[in-house]
Amino acid sequence: MLLALSIRDFVIVEQLDLEFASGFTVLTGETGAGKSILIDALQFVLGEPTPADTVREGAARAEVAAEFRCSSVARDWLAQAGFDTEGSGNGGGDPAVHVLVRRTLEKAGRSRCFLNGSPATLGQLRALGELLLDVHGQHEHQLLLRPAAQQQLLDTLGGLQEPARATAAAYGAWRDAGRALAEAEAAHEQTAAQAGQLRLLVEDLDALAPEPGEWERVEAEQRRLAHGAALLAGTRQALDEVADSDSAIEPRLAKLHARLSALQAYDPQLTGIVETLGNAQIQLEEAARELNQYVAGSETDGSVLAQVEVRISALHAAGRKWRCPPGELPALLDSSRRALMRLDEGNDLEALRAAQARAEQDYRARAAVLSKARVTAALHMGREVTRAMQDLAMAGGRFEVRLVAAEPAAVGLERAEFLVSAHEAGTARPLAKVASGGELSRIGLAIAVIAASANPVPSLIFDEVDSGIGGQVAATVGRLLHELGKSRQVFCVTHLPQVAACGDQHLTVRKSTLPGGRPVSRADVLSGSERVQEVARMLGGAEITPLTQRHAREMLARQ
Repeated sequence: MLLALSIRDFVIVEQLDLEFASGFTVLTGETGAGKSILIDALQFVLGEPTPADTVREGAARAEVAAEFRCSSVARDWLAQAGFDTEGSGNGGGDPAVHVLVRRTLEKAGRSRCFLNGSPATLGQLRALGELLLDVHGQHEHQLLLRPAAQQQLLDTLGGLQEPARATAAAYGAWRDAGRALAEAEAAHEQTAAQAGQLRLLVEDLDALAPEPGEWERVEAEQRRLAHGAALLAGTRQALDEVADSDSAIEPRLAKLHARLSALQAYDPQLTGIVETLGNAQIQLEEAARELNQYVAGSETDGSVLAQVEVRISALHAAGRKWRCPPGELPALLDSSRRALMRLDEGNDLEALRAAQARAEQDYRARAAVLSKARVTAALHMGREVTRAMQDLAMAGGRFEVRLVAAEPAAVGLERAEFLVSAHEAGTARPLAKVASGGELSRIGLAIAVIAASANPVPSLIFDEVDSGIGGQVAATVGRLLHELGKSRQVFCVTHLPQVAACGDQHLTVRKSTLPGGRPVSRADVLSGSERVQEVARMLGGAEITPLTQRHAREMLARQ
């Protein structure tokens, strides 16, 4: 429950510190005094988006802090999110975990958030806020006329949020599978043409069978064979000059080496020269041997050259055909094979159809579970709202929830429609067609109270949800909220004295003007004669008479 609220420089509130009790608390005051600002401050501190002009004029920043005593669910959330829950009690021996939520907003728009002194995000504030506080706005009953809101209310009251989310997710998966299939079918012809082109390329190059490095090898072989005669003539001439002719170098060098070897005995300085000449002789002999091998192995058959040139021509032609350098044909073949495989896999329409069928089956199974649960929830909601209508000056009235079969959608296989009958024997008709403004307000309030009863959140706020009613109905509303306050902490912003008189705690909000014309708002806890005066003001307006005071005391005494 909400224990305390501290506001600084928020809209027209300069400084305000409030403590709250359990039970039913009413907030009253003149129109425009700032009652809803307190609600806005609570929503601000719990992460709701807020414009920068929320900062009070003339101030640098706004700050709101709220202290809550946590439910077990909120306590578990804090622990899982890594926020401190130790030593956060009230210091008076209360073992319950308290959480201090604080948020600041600078004039420039920068916001900072804290949970028990640790920095937090707006998303974390909102997530925790959903476990701490539930706000029912004054215009919520207008949502009852919207089909989507009727569907959501039924699921909320029936506790069907989880199967509804699962159904919506399954519908999304089914829709995505259908879209993938439709796109594949639409692109089938284009993909088939692309796959056909790739298949032709792969078949062509498979027949050619280019090998990595082959182009460089056949080019070198072609050059060698094309110059075979010149190579053979040159090597033969070299062989003659090295070893075979009368004036060949090798025998002349051998004679020279032998002569100097004989003279070496007379002068040791010739030893190095003799060794060099010997090495030269060995190298010439090796060159002559290799030249002999080259000449013996030289191919002079023109058919080999023709074969090589045919291969070069084929590689060249394939390169021109597929717009690829001949040396890169093996890589093109490999990449085309992989691309063709991907296209064949991605264009498996049967697999996509099977995936869509599975997604549809999953959606319909989940939607069927949701539909069955909605039948039970609709009956329960109809009974509960009908019972509440009897206390809200709609005796004999009847409320029903009709489930109408609909095309498959994210919300399921049916839509909810709220029906109402003014008297027990009448035919229930759509709410939008038969309910007056006052009846709509009362039905909306009945649903809000029932929804609040089903909501595990410990603190509830009703912001002028009693607008459009009065008299005995207003007194009944007050008693309903007071009864609800026995199990929850309930706040109600109201203009009705009958509702205000039912509160366990009464706060009034007043607006005044500071020197310079700047408005400020403040709130006070009322008791005794002050509360009588406020209820009398609500009864009689600006002029408070002894009669209105007496009526106010009587109303308060009856509670």
